[in-house]
Amino acid sequence: MTAQADHGARYWKAAMLMLGSALFFGLMAVAIRLASKTLHTFEIAFFRNFFGLLAATPLLMRHGTQILRTTQFPRYIVRCVIGVLGMFAGFWAIGHLPLAQAVSLSYSTPLFVTIAAVWMLGEHVRARRWAAVFVGFIGVLIIVRPGSANFSIGTLVALSAAVLSALVAIQIKQLSRTEPADRIVLYTTMLWVPMSLLPALFVWEWPQGITWLWVAAAGVLGTTAHLLWTRALKLGDVSALTPISFMQLPVVAVAGWLLFDETLDRWTVLGAAIIFTANAYIAHREATLLRKHATTAPTEAAQPNE
Repeated sequence: MTAQADHGARYWKAAMLMLGSALFFGLMAVAIRLASKTLHTFEIAFFRNFFGLLAATPLLMRHGTQILRTTQFPRYIVRCVIGVLGMFAGFWAIGHLPLAQAVSLSYSTPLFVTIAAVWMLGEHVRARRWAAVFVGFIGVLIIVRPGSANFSIGTLVALSAAVLSALVAIQIKQLSRTEPADRIVLYTTMLWVPMSLLPALFVWEWPQGITWLWVAAAGVLGTTAHLLWTRALKLGDVSALTPISFMQLPVVAVAGWLLFDETLDRWTVLGAAIIFTANAYIAHREATLLRKHATTAPTEAAQPNE
């Protein structure tokens, strides 16, 4: 197989993995919405984490207990506290906002990641990426429409989830410098279970009937989607794969229409398209910069991020 053919095969494998990840994340959102009809957000989060841990158990069986050896445990605690708070906010938004709107606002996370990277990692961001962030926030404002009759305080909850997810992404970026991906997944799911159980106990009601299926599906689909996502990014460029991840939006839009009689608001579509464009440009610039570093290192100093 030639190098060009091998590269093409890797890209298509990565694209299929990312498409599968988007599908599973979309179906997870649908399962959460169905479970929210009878269960509190805290309980849904706990069961998602519990069944997600069961789905991640084969990783522990494959690697053995040595995979859990780490010197970064305090950082895992911080990452998981922030993550579970973001999960509560995101799951509440999925349960109480139109599905397409909640998912569209979740795509603002990369915009907040850019800001957080400057603040927490000391990265230098140039004018073009700042312009993309600004354009992305225009898309957010179009969806939220503050001051209009259609404004909902719930959209601010969804944006809070995006901010917390951005902080989690920064934590993962820091952890991934020394920690393997499977260890991060295992510690995350192991710590999220007790962290989400404590608040769930205050509102506890046992799931009834088919609700068990929805919470189990949320856990299995979420963990599977995350594993597919990480493996896709190992095989392909983020700039090429990021647009594919947005296939989650039509999945939840169709599900919202079929299952919950939701219509796709034109402002949500416009705002999501703007956020998508901004994120695609940011991902492209990030990938371009990484390739530049790969070709110039170690003889040339790293250039600041654009």
